[in-house]
Amino acid sequence: MKETLYLTKELAILNYSAGYAHSGDQLLNSSTFSNYVHNYLDYLKADNEALYFYALNGKTTREATFEILKLFRMLRVFKAEEVDSPYLNDKAKLLEFVEEMYNFWKKHQRFSVMSIGQGNALQDLTFVGADSSFTSLILGLYRNIEEQIMGRKNRVYRQLQAGTNASIAVKNIDNPKLSPKYDALKDIEFIQSVMLRTPMILHPKSNKRTGMFTERDTNPITEFTGTPDEWFCYPCKIGTLLAFIYFHRDFISSAVSLANLFELANEDECSKKPDMIVLFGNEDGKDQTTFHYDKEEDVWVGCVSYNERVEYFGYLKKMSLTLHNVRKMQKGWLPIHGAFVEITLKNGKRKNIMLMGDSGAGKSESIEALKNVGKDIIKDIVVVFDDMGTIHLEDGVPFGQGTEIGAFIRLDDLDPGTPYRDMDRSIFMNPESSNNARVITPAAPYEIVATNHRIDLFAYANNYDDKNGLHRFDDMADAIATCKEGKRMAKGTTQEVGISTTYFANPFGPMQQEEICEPLIHEMFDAMQKNGIFVGEIYTHLGLDKENREGINVAAKELLNFIEKD
Repeated sequence: MKETLYLTKELAILNYSAGYAHSGDQLLNSSTFSNYVHNYLDYLKADNEALYFYALNGKTTREATFEILKLFRMLRVFKAEEVDSPYLNDKAKLLEFVEEMYNFWKKHQRFSVMSIGQGNALQDLTFVGADSSFTSLILGLYRNIEEQIMGRKNRVYRQLQAGTNASIAVKNIDNPKLSPKYDALKDIEFIQSVMLRTPMILHPKSNKRTGMFTERDTNPITEFTGTPDEWFCYPCKIGTLLAFIYFHRDFISSAVSLANLFELANEDECSKKPDMIVLFGNEDGKDQTTFHYDKEEDVWVGCVSYNERVEYFGYLKKMSLTLHNVRKMQKGWLPIHGAFVEITLKNGKRKNIMLMGDSGAGKSESIEALKNVGKDIIKDIVVVFDDMGTIHLEDGVPFGQGTEIGAFIRLDDLDPGTPYRDMDRSIFMNPESSNNARVITPAAPYEIVATNHRIDLFAYANNYDDKNGLHRFDDMADAIATCKEGKRMAKGTTQEVGISTTYFANPFGPMQQEEICEPLIHEMFDAMQKNGIFVGEIYTHLGLDKENREGINVAAKELLNFIEKD
């Protein structure tokens, strides 16, 4: 990224390596701030005509920008009474102008970028320190000008996130393991560190996912249009697999949010060949969400075309998990769309519970209900996965592993207090919305996620039947049939409505590759039967009446009874 400030209608990205203001005076004298004021005036022209004409004062936009900045610089030195400016003839209007200029900045999703290991404006500062100083600078400058105009100090101070929402440190990393066919990616900088100002509240334009991820015969890299000036890479570990997630800067909100979901890879890991590559926000004009297996290089490549709707975080998360799942199926592992927790009671008993089901079935909600009904006897709950995991065999014994260190959860399906329990570490997406508002919250350390865990209970989450509690399958063929049908009552998180079916309740790999998944299902279910694992069905009722928690609480109590049994 070359610009000091990249500014769109909703997004602002500061490039600290290209230029950094150490003081309010430096900021006021910078071309970056001048450009910002110019953009603010353009915004006022459409949004607040009266304030726009006050600011112009009969001048051009460029001339007005110069006069306004001159006034601000003078107010840093002199009292308002000592300054000769026509803007001070109406101090109330000037205060409104300053306040709205501050609000204009806060309306943007704001990020900063700092390159490591290059000559830049911040050789001696860490990116966290630089970003924190910038936040203080913005807040201090705003208050200083405001108080000078008012002629008094504020009586109430609110320490808002006046600078950025998040900051990233990036570095150019040469990966010799990728062949020349991927040379278009080689100069794109890798994220090395992420700093989140939590709770972080984002407002993506889209609130649900549409369409399907489809496999293709050609490699998306042949259609890649990105440049190092506009793209970054989030290198991460999804389960035990290495993923390089390349993204257009316009989708930095989603990419930075990955820090709460997938373990960020270190520099040594970034020098290895990835298992999968994601190209997110590619300006190919094809409106596609596709993936391809590069047999020559033994790497999976996914592509999501540039489109406003893919701001919804589910596109980035699910494309990444789709590539994980097809890779794991290659290795003989069965992907599970579900939740897996290790529960320890105060009396020392411990059981590992795995629930399976498509979006909205009640996997995560059942775990939350279990926490509530068992709060007096449960000592600890360790989340292995909250959305996607795997089952594999070692010496004939089934083990579960996870993929994510966090959870991407619907707010409206949780008990009222749940989202706020860990809000100090969480990322909220459209929390004011009544339709699929989401939160990304940390769930478990990577070491837990990527470790083998034995399975004591495996249950399909049924959200459409009016039956109650927990049911054990007598016939494993019935269990396999139920899970393969993947039936559920859709809840509005995708384009689906009413009763729907998805192969193995997993549209992220198994549905696209049934012929590969089918023998794995039979292998794993046979192994669960031979090892005496409880295989059944849990009735959540969430598709019938999401406001009524009685059904899911009954199911949670029966889960708790199972855990208490010897």
